[in-house]
Amino acid sequence: MSDLASEQLAPDDTGFARLAMVTIDCADPVALASFYGELLGWETRHVDENFAILDNPEGGSPLGFGRVTHYRPEPWTEPDGSKHFHLDFYVDDLDEATAKALALGATEPAYQHGRTLRVLIDPAGHPFGLAPLEQ
Repeated sequence: MSDLASEQLAPDDTGFARLAMVTIDCADPVALASFYGELLGWETRHVDENFAILDNPEGGSPLGFGRVTHYRPEPWTEPDGSKHFHLDFYVDDLDEATAKALALGATEPAYQHGRTLRVLIDPAGHPFGLAPLEQ
């Protein structure tokens, strides 16, 4: 349990569920799993045309990717748009990690809302953030 979560729970209070997996909707689970597998260095546990799973080598929850018919990417910079979720990742070197992610197929939107977090868009259109581990 994270330090923040343990601080928020009373000593005798415990959760009754554990996070099994985060699953990301997309049009092409094979391609998106490949992108995130390269980005994170995670191994593929399962892949087929409808679903893919990447295992977390540190023992945490895996990432899943599920095909959604008529999938549409989330708007990132539209004033009336809202994002449904995003992933943030720590990196050792922000510029180097950005270049590698772009080479894998990410794109960098013109709009950036912060100085320490760089927002990129994955090949399926989901925003994700890269932040330096040491600030």
